[in-house]
Amino acid sequence: MLSASDFASASWDLVVRVDHPDEEEQKDVTLRVSGDLHVGGVMLKLVEQINIAQDWSDFALWWEQKRCWLLKTHWTLDKCGVQADAKLVFTPQHKMLRLRLPNVKTVRLRVSFSAVVFKAVSDICKALNIRRPEELSLLKPSSDYFKKKKKKDKNNKEPLIEDILNLESSPTISGPPVSPGLYSKTMTPTYDPVNGTPVSSTMTWFSDSPLTEQNCNILAFSQPPQSPEALADMYQSRSLVDKTKLNAGWLDSSRSLMEQGIQEDEQLLLRFKYYTFFDLNPKYDAVRINQLYEQARWAIVLEEIDCTEEEMLIFAALQFHGIHTARSPELLEDCTSESEVDEVEAALSNLEVTLEGGKADNTLEDITDIPKLADNLKLFRPKKLILKAFKQYWFVFKDTSITYFKNKELEEGEPVEKLNLRGCEVVPDVNVAGRKFGIKLLIPVADGMNEVYLRCDHENQYAQWMAACILASKGKTMADSSYQPEVLNILSFLRMKNRNSTSSVASGPENMDMNPECFVSPRCAKKHKSKQLAARIMEAHQNVAQMSLVEAKLRFIQAWQSLPEFGLTYYLVRFKGSKKDDILGVSYNRLIRIDAATGVPITTWRFANMKQWNVNWEIRQVAIEFDQNVSIAFSCLSADCKVVHEYIGGYIFLSTRSKGQNETLDEDLFHKLTGGQE
Repeated sequence: MLSASDFASASWDLVVRVDHPDEEEQKDVTLRVSGDLHVGGVMLKLVEQINIAQDWSDFALWWEQKRCWLLKTHWTLDKCGVQADAKLVFTPQHKMLRLRLPNVKTVRLRVSFSAVVFKAVSDICKALNIRRPEELSLLKPSSDYFKKKKKKDKNNKEPLIEDILNLESSPTISGPPVSPGLYSKTMTPTYDPVNGTPVSSTMTWFSDSPLTEQNCNILAFSQPPQSPEALADMYQSRSLVDKTKLNAGWLDSSRSLMEQGIQEDEQLLLRFKYYTFFDLNPKYDAVRINQLYEQARWAIVLEEIDCTEEEMLIFAALQFHGIHTARSPELLEDCTSESEVDEVEAALSNLEVTLEGGKADNTLEDITDIPKLADNLKLFRPKKLILKAFKQYWFVFKDTSITYFKNKELEEGEPVEKLNLRGCEVVPDVNVAGRKFGIKLLIPVADGMNEVYLRCDHENQYAQWMAACILASKGKTMADSSYQPEVLNILSFLRMKNRNSTSSVASGPENMDMNPECFVSPRCAKKHKSKQLAARIMEAHQNVAQMSLVEAKLRFIQAWQSLPEFGLTYYLVRFKGSKKDDILGVSYNRLIRIDAATGVPITTWRFANMKQWNVNWEIRQVAIEFDQNVSIAFSCLSADCKVVHEYIGGYIFLSTRSKGQNETLDEDLFHKLTGGQE
C-alpha cells in the first residue's frame, strides 16, 4: 500500500495555459498529475478545474517546446515524455486563417491547425467547392511578396482595406466524414454545363459547404482586371533566381499548420501546386476552372512564365472575351439557351466510353501498326560564329525517333543521323504572322544537351510533327490515343494566333471601353501605344469571339499548358561535384538542370526512368538513381530539401490516379511517396 507521502512524491505540478477564445488574456492552471495519467485524464481535470460550461470538444493540448500536439489521448504522460518543465497550452484545434486564392480574393475561414496540411487543404477545398484537392497546397509567401503593397499603404493616408470573403461558419471542423459518393457524376450539376454559371436551385452540392450563391459567384466568376497601377505594385520575379524564391514557401504536407509555425489569422496563399489537372469538367468544376484560369492569367501577366508577344495578345484577347461575356447578360443567355444533354444519357455515354477503353478505334490495329511521318523538312544545328542556315533533308518519324536522309530516294540506305527524342525538350519556335513554323529540340547526350532546329513549311505539317515530338519526348508513339487531340490542340492554338486582318473589328476599342494595359504584362504594355495595343487585342479577339465563357477559360488554360516553360517549378541547387550553383526545374514528368546564368537547359532526366530517390537528412542532400547507371545528387539552397523531395513524390503520386478510383485518394501512399523520413 502507498502512503500519502509516497503518492505525493510520485506526483508533480503541471502548469497548463488555457487559450480561451472568450477571454482576452490566457490564464495558467496548475494541475497535480502523475506520470501514469493519460492525456485525456489531464484534459478532463483541466475542464473540471476551469469550471466553465461550454463545448470543449475541439480543444487539445499543444506542447510548446517540442512543437507538437498531444492528440493520442490514451497515451500516458510518461509515454509522451511530458515532465514538470513542459509548457502545455490547452487550445482549439480549429482556428481562423486568411487564404488568398489564385483570383487574388482573400477568404477567411476556420481551418484545422492540428491535422496534417494535406488533410487541411482537402477540407478547405470541400468548403470552397473545389474538386481534386491533391493538386493544391498552401504557400507561405516570401517577405517580398506583400512588400510593394505596404510601401503604397504608407504613402496613402487611408490604409488599404482588403476585401475579405468571410466564411467563419465554415464546416472544416471535425465531424462525420463526407460520404465517398459526394462527387457522383450522375448528380444534378451545380453549374450550367455550357457557360459554367452557377445553377441556383442546386447551388452547393457539397452537403456542408458554407458558400452562398453570392459567394459562389465570387469564386466561380472572373474578377474585373486590375488597373495598370495595381499591376505595377504586384510582386514580379525578374530572373530565374527570383522565381526560385517564390517556391521556397510551400508548406510540408505531412505536418500540421501549428507545427510549421503558422499563426492564427495569418495570410497564406492557396495555389495549384502540381500542374497535372485531372478530369476538368465544366459541369462540376466552375470554381476549380475559374481559379485555375486566374492562376494562369496572373502567371502570364506577371511574367512568371515566358511567352512571345503573339501569344501574349491571344491571352489578352481571351481575357477580354471573358470579361466582355460576363458583363453582357444577353451573351450568357445565348449560351444557356443551347440544348443540354440529359444527365442519365450523359452518364450512360460516359460509361460506354469507359467500357470501350475510352476509344472507338480498333485497339489491335493501334498496337501492330504504329504510324509514321515522312516529309521534306529543313534542319539547322547552331554552331559558334555561323549564321542560321537551314538545309533541306528527307525526314522519317517512326516510334520515338527521327532519322533523316539527303533525299527521299536514299531512304532505304544509311541515314545522315538518327535522333532519339525520348527525354528531350521540345520548344515551339513559331511566328504565325511571319509564316515561321519551327521546332527546337534539346536532345540529352552524355555531356549535356544537343540542340537541333527543324523548320516546317505550313501549319498542318508543323502540328503533326510537333505533336509527334511532344509524345516521343514522353516515350509515347503516334499510335497513342492522345496524338490526334494533340494535333488538333496545336492547330487551334495556331489559328487563334492567325490574325485575320481582312475582317473589320466589329466595334472600336473606344466603344468596348477597353483598358488594354490591364490584359498584358507591364513590359509588353511599355512597347506599344495604348490605341495600337487595343487594336491588336481586338484583332486577336476576332478568332475567339464565338466562344462561351467557360470555353474561353478552358482554351486559356490549354494555351498556357502549351507554353514551353509550363509546369516548371524552379529551385536553386548545388549538384554533387559541381563548383557553381544551378537551377533545378521540377515538372510533372521530368527534372531539368538549367544554367543559372544563361537560363539554358543542360540536362533532362525523366521520372519514367527513375529507379529510386531518397534524402540524406544529415547533410540535407537529395539523391536519385535512374536507369543505365545514371545517378545524381544535389543539395537545395533556395528551400528545404524536403520541399523538393515532396514535389517529386507528389508528381509520382498524382500519376497513379485513375478514373475508376471514385474520387477517393490513397492518403497513406501520398505520405509514403512524399514523406522521405518515414
